[in-house]
Amino acid sequence: MAGTGARRLRTLADPFLAPVPSGVSVRDRLKGLTPEDEAVLRAVGAHLGSLASTDLAARCLDGTSHDKDSWAARKRELTPESSSRWAGTITRASNEQWALARRSQAAHLHHLQTGIDTLRHRLSQPLGTKGTRGAPGGYASRQEWHAKSRRLATLEHRYAVAVADWEAGWVHVVRGGKRLLHSRHHLGRVQLTEAGWRARWEAARFFLSAAGESGKRHGNETIRITPEGQVSIRLPAPLADLANAARGRYVLSGRVAFAHRGAEWADRVEADGAVAYRLHLDTGRGPGRGRWYVTASWTPQAVPALPMQAALARGVVGVDANADHLAAWRLDTRGNPTGNPRRFAFELSGNSQHRDAQVRHALSRLLRWATTHGVRAIAVEDLDFSADKSREKHGRRKKFRQLISGFPTARLRSRLTSMAHTLGVSVIAVDPAYTSRWGAQHWQQPLTNKRRKVSRHDAASIAVGRRAQGHPVRRRTAPPPHHQGDGVGHRTAQAAPGSCGREGNRPPVTERAHDARGRTGQERGDPAHPAPFGMGAVPK
Repeated sequence: MAGTGARRLRTLADPFLAPVPSGVSVRDRLKGLTPEDEAVLRAVGAHLGSLASTDLAARCLDGTSHDKDSWAARKRELTPESSSRWAGTITRASNEQWALARRSQAAHLHHLQTGIDTLRHRLSQPLGTKGTRGAPGGYASRQEWHAKSRRLATLEHRYAVAVADWEAGWVHVVRGGKRLLHSRHHLGRVQLTEAGWRARWEAARFFLSAAGESGKRHGNETIRITPEGQVSIRLPAPLADLANAARGRYVLSGRVAFAHRGAEWADRVEADGAVAYRLHLDTGRGPGRGRWYVTASWTPQAVPALPMQAALARGVVGVDANADHLAAWRLDTRGNPTGNPRRFAFELSGNSQHRDAQVRHALSRLLRWATTHGVRAIAVEDLDFSADKSREKHGRRKKFRQLISGFPTARLRSRLTSMAHTLGVSVIAVDPAYTSRWGAQHWQQPLTNKRRKVSRHDAASIAVGRRAQGHPVRRRTAPPPHHQGDGVGHRTAQAAPGSCGREGNRPPVTERAHDARGRTGQERGDPAHPAPFGMGAVPK
């Protein structure tokens, strides 16, 4: 690289097809339940929830010394209080919860270590030292240096405690959620009464989940839903007196009709394919309000992945994801932007359900627009802000940290891949490095005119799409001046070889219409006023 002060660019990763979702999940509301049905569901959920809490505590006590023998012992202890199938589901859920907490603990350790390293480096620098592109500088004042030294001591203490828990195999798990537990002390802030919080807490600790069993009747013996929508539950042994059907089962009065992927679910149930079900209660804002929902999930049959070249055969839609909108532009097979850019806005405010609905609505409009134009590939940036949210890295830039923390990277990626797979659209993930900078440098100004103002995000979407196609981000450079057809005039050629008139830019429509007749008003082809070659004259 020329010059000692030139900036070193990092190596770009190759684009790749995002993996298709490994599971399917649909949900519907249980309507038409009688008070007796709701009482039975609450009794079963509370009983199994207490068993799940006890089993999770036992799993956490085992720590890293857990093996298949201890798993079998836990299952034998739960079987008399429930059934063998309920016991298997509860113990499997406890193992998965412990494993998830273990992975979160490892991520927490990595986050603490990164913050400690940054603080130590900045504290070792003299006050007011400017940072470089690879490492931060010193702190601005003595007061800030002192505050950050206390922050370092706090992080080192947290790290020591976390390391001790990791080596001992201890994890901290709250059934019902840590956020809901802490909101008990701030009821006014979350706008809840004590009775409302208690109802939500008890509903969150219910356990009404059953794994699917392939080959069994309708794919599940514990919670069974027929193709007609009839729901029945195998009651635990202590609650067998509540049964209203044969073999200790309780049949609910309400019916289920999955609107989304209902036909696919019905085909799987009729073929006795494994389907897992989960019943949960949404208490709303009051103890007397509540809606029961059922979620069905299964693993679809594996479909061979579409090759990259086949996915790009009809062009690609480049998408630049931002905090409040998706900037998209459609590119043809040669990487040229066609049409006008599109923007799909969303608002990440309110609760998690509202934010998720906003993301799904924006992605639905994006996919509808892409499929309308026949495009079968969408290119997005492979973003991951997990290492860029610490306050040790960005310091006083609190609004910027909040912006990054609120960016729905994981949710956007998972939602897009699942929704696109349903429509037969492939998702291509590209390296996000320099897409905004190079897109604005090479595409923003040439595509801006009086009728269209191209933003930096629109230009970045072109860079994302071209990188997915394997093209360089920059536009095709002009040939040397003396090798151009127009002499020394500046010109860029974006037309494909073999296109008519590719040696120059196409003149405006108004100019071609004006040249259709001679300046004297005589018709074209008049011997006195012959037309130039290319405008209707036939060369001899």
